[in-house]
Amino acid sequence: MDRKSASDLLNVENSHSKHASTDSLASDSKSSSLNSKLGQESYPASMNFSHLQVSSSKGSPSKSYCSSSSTSTENVVSTLESKVKGKQVNVTESGPPSRPDDPPLLPGEKVQGMAREVTYLCPYSGPARGTLSVTNYKLYFRSMDRETPYVVDVPLGVVSRIEKVGGASSRGENSYGIEVFCKDMRNLRFAHKQENHSRRNVFEKLQQFAFPLSHKLPLFAFEYTESFSENGWTVHEPIAELKRMGVPNDMWKISKLNESHEVCDSYPSVWAVPAAATDEDLRAVAQFRSRGRVPVLSWIHQESQATISRCSQPLVGVSGKRSTADERYIQLIMDANAQSHKLFIMDARPSANAIANKAKGGGYESEDAYQNAELVFLDIHNIHVMRESLRKLKELCFPNIEESRWLSGLESTFWLKHIKCILAGAVRIVDKVENHKTSVLVHCSDGWDRTAQLTALAMLMLDPYYRTIRGFEVLIEKEWLSFGHKFQQRIGHGDDHHSDADRSPVFLQFIDCVWQITQQYPNAFEFNDYFLITILDHLYSCRFGTFLFNSERERVAESVKQRTVSLWSFTNSTIDAYRNPLYWAGGMQQQVLVPVASMRHIKLWKGHYCRWNPSMRSQDPICQRTRELLVLKDQLERQVEECRRELQARVARNVATPPRLASPTHS
Repeated sequence: MDRKSASDLLNVENSHSKHASTDSLASDSKSSSLNSKLGQESYPASMNFSHLQVSSSKGSPSKSYCSSSSTSTENVVSTLESKVKGKQVNVTESGPPSRPDDPPLLPGEKVQGMAREVTYLCPYSGPARGTLSVTNYKLYFRSMDRETPYVVDVPLGVVSRIEKVGGASSRGENSYGIEVFCKDMRNLRFAHKQENHSRRNVFEKLQQFAFPLSHKLPLFAFEYTESFSENGWTVHEPIAELKRMGVPNDMWKISKLNESHEVCDSYPSVWAVPAAATDEDLRAVAQFRSRGRVPVLSWIHQESQATISRCSQPLVGVSGKRSTADERYIQLIMDANAQSHKLFIMDARPSANAIANKAKGGGYESEDAYQNAELVFLDIHNIHVMRESLRKLKELCFPNIEESRWLSGLESTFWLKHIKCILAGAVRIVDKVENHKTSVLVHCSDGWDRTAQLTALAMLMLDPYYRTIRGFEVLIEKEWLSFGHKFQQRIGHGDDHHSDADRSPVFLQFIDCVWQITQQYPNAFEFNDYFLITILDHLYSCRFGTFLFNSERERVAESVKQRTVSLWSFTNSTIDAYRNPLYWAGGMQQQVLVPVASMRHIKLWKGHYCRWNPSMRSQDPICQRTRELLVLKDQLERQVEECRRELQARVARNVATPPRLASPTHS
């Protein structure tokens, strides 16, 4: 970390804090989604502090509870750091807003519609009247009836559905308007005056730009043109990552059989497979695995050579089909680990679901057919169960929380139970690899949902590299993006099919599990939870190309790397904002983490799920405190280094000075 820039950044924030107050919500969750944007007139327009999130110097954030920005903290970080480092960051396309109610614009962003005298109905602080703007990227509301402007700034990618409220016959104040349902645990409601005839235009523009693919328009990521000092598309180089793990070696080789994505269209172009496997073997195995997703290497223990491999279910069917090629191939994976003559096959599904899949042509490995392989079911439910669980959790957390039934309501969602099951499954994989030195093969049905959760979490626990900021980015690129987690279908980027059965919070659960581990091992991760929330916010925002489409093949076909900006370009250009001040680097790291996967230790991530509710926030401005701790840590490390040098100098002086002779004693 640049010591000067850390302290300067803190000083810049403190120097401005007397002008700007912060929503305590933003301080608690540190989210890129939570920026109160209060006191904007106090800054020069050229600094574009419209997204500012800075805590008061007295630590008493203002109570503007409903500020609802969804991706904005990056602007304060980039603006502040550009001042410190002398960089120019282009934040708006056409300069600062010409009117107070004009929205600040990102490069490539354009205003598409605007309505005045609109009332935002905040469920916590009451109605606020102002101007509502719709751009090709966001919904932006700024109040005009309050001394301190109240701002709502929501990327349209976050929107799940939009509904009109009330009709021509509606009577009563604020009974006529629009309700916006979001993917990030909140809803927004705006009231329009019927005589202004503004609702129709706003509704149409929202529909058009919240769901651009349904209206034959491009996603905003393809229009966004901001440049950063780092190129996030170079974070993950598949062959370099395999070499970091010691592959190729005597037992494993790198294969480019799938370079044109012909063998498996949802797999990466580069695989690591047993050295003894031929291309013909791989093609034959692909015929017997669902979607052609053959068992390939995810991670290898550099000492024991125990491995984690991933695949999809075998196409056993009701008749119990077998494949000699598949059985021989699994034996090759087993033989690649000389320390064990056994292989554990971790099937993420409940056994009943795996049996039911036989009727659809799928199924699971028979221990009779696969010698020395032991099959274990991990009882993690399917995407439909998880979607329903999150729906119940949203109802519990937003807009109001009923104190008398909070705990029973939380239990009835089963969300924490699902998180515990995923974590417990990953811990079992870690135990087999680390303690038993046995290789593990992981799959679910198709191998792109629960499988990715389990392999990524197990690798995070086993390998300290993935607990760094850049290492975690590599983990997501590798286990989620390149191995074909269907982000487009699971999130629904740009389409209006909000009730699509393919939607599910699979990746959200993975990030939740990571957060759970950070709570049990606060010194083991270089990144903080603000980093995790930033990732989740941009999972929906469609500002970056990182999470677009369903597979590597689709991203290559759409030239995503050439036509869009990577999320990692943004995060790595402002990396100090995501550092954990309690991180122990170097030799002090604990090599393997084994979190306790028990309901006594799993807790609700309130900083994410309840961040819109003022009654659930902590009062301390955690963002500011984190920056202070980073500066303090920097100073202490410098003092330790100075003491070490002084001690070495003393030792050197003592060695160079000959010992004094003792005086002779006289009897």
